[in-house]
Amino acid sequence: MRSEGQRAPVSHFAFPCPDCRSTTDLHDPDCEFGGRSRSEIEHAYTDLLSVLSRGPLPADALRRRAPGEWTPLHDGALGRLRREHRVREDGDALELLTPAERTEAISTPTHDPLRTIYEEGSVPGCHDNAVFAMIAYYEMVGLSWEETRERVVEWLEESGAWARGGFEESSPEALVADKRHVYEQGYGWKEKATAAKRVIDRRT
Repeated sequence: MRSEGQRAPVSHFAFPCPDCRSTTDLHDPDCEFGGRSRSEIEHAYTDLLSVLSRGPLPADALRRRAPGEWTPLHDGALGRLRREHRVREDGDALELLTPAERTEAISTPTHDPLRTIYEEGSVPGCHDNAVFAMIAYYEMVGLSWEETRERVVEWLEESGAWARGGFEESSPEALVADKRHVYEQGYGWKEKATAAKRVIDRRT
């Protein structure tokens, strides 16, 4: 049993390569950690999580307390945990988020160009790029396909994007289902989001 104050280990986490996000021994050709095995990558993550699960602490203390020698792979793993909103900085301390805290943190994109897309909703002329970007973002931060589908459908309806029209599909659910390949292929979101924001900015 965990003592009070300890945080549960990260759930639904596939220990991706910190750079290319591969979950196998095969890395992208230009990956910083090409050649590192799954066991090495998983070991780096568990070194961090085993310490952070005991409570918040400064980054330099994390480096000292992590088992074994601290390596660039540990830096990469910590960076990935922060980008996926699994670890946050609270003052000068790093803290492992609970599943509920993480869900709240990732639900609303807080930086442009995604923030504009999320807040303003898509408009005719950028629907494909905007929906692509939202799905790719939720995949990148580690939501399941079911969670991603639910959130993107909700965004389409609540932002007013669906009501603006310009879609070929019969419903928001059908639209998102047609874009499942975006989730499964793990595409990046930045290029599509930037293009969509340019169109939205011209229309709002």
